[in-house]
Amino acid sequence: MTTIHPTALVDKRAKLGAGVSVGPYSVIDGDVEIGAGTTIGAHNVITGLTRIGKDNRIFHFCSIGEANQDKKYKGEPTRVEIGDGNTIREYVSIHRGTVQDAGLTKIGDDNWIMANCHVAHDCLVGSHTVLANFASLAGHVHVGDYATLGGFMGAHQYVKIGAHAMIAAAVVAFQDVPPYVTVGGIPPGPHGINAEGLKRRGFSAEDIAALKRAYKTLYKSGLSLEEARAELAVQAAEAAPVRLMVDFLAASARGILR
Repeated sequence: MTTIHPTALVDKRAKLGAGVSVGPYSVIDGDVEIGAGTTIGAHNVITGLTRIGKDNRIFHFCSIGEANQDKKYKGEPTRVEIGDGNTIREYVSIHRGTVQDAGLTKIGDDNWIMANCHVAHDCLVGSHTVLANFASLAGHVHVGDYATLGGFMGAHQYVKIGAHAMIAAAVVAFQDVPPYVTVGGIPPGPHGINAEGLKRRGFSAEDIAALKRAYKTLYKSGLSLEEARAELAVQAAEAAPVRLMVDFLAASARGILR
């Protein structure tokens, strides 16, 4: 059964799936859809054209679907979409998109978003990511699957963070971070590939060796970026995981952190 605490306010337009639980003093306002089995703690505000999937855990004092902080925003009917199985801890804010982009802020499945994180307008966050406490994504940021962002990490507008990347605490990323790469330091710099994370996800020793070789090509060979891209394309023909890096470099608009 769906359970709504007596102090919660739920708009008549909202659609709540089976087994949804809404905690004390939470407000679900507007055209909101929440999938089966999702639990919503105390003092949350979920509003706007927001779609939340099934089996999510939303803790307390979160703001999801609220108007974004882009000065160009004029109240257009933009959206937030959140997938299944996410954990969203206390004081997280996730803002709706803008018409200057796709009009959508989207978060995938099975993400772990810790307390006080901010996901701004038009961000696209994949699945199985970790955003540690106070990590903040500016507008239009894209985060690939299995990326890990350390506490107090910040991403500049339009930055892309590749799948399986790992970024240390307090790093501010002004340029794109390629897949598999570990970044740390102030100013930030690359520090090899996320080998331990790849082992945990079942990458073979051969694939990890190929990605280490790809990293050296990109960062240690002395080749220009275009030369490194050409060499990586050759390596991708023999090691499929390298293709993700090649495609990422081809799509990068802000340049990569190098």
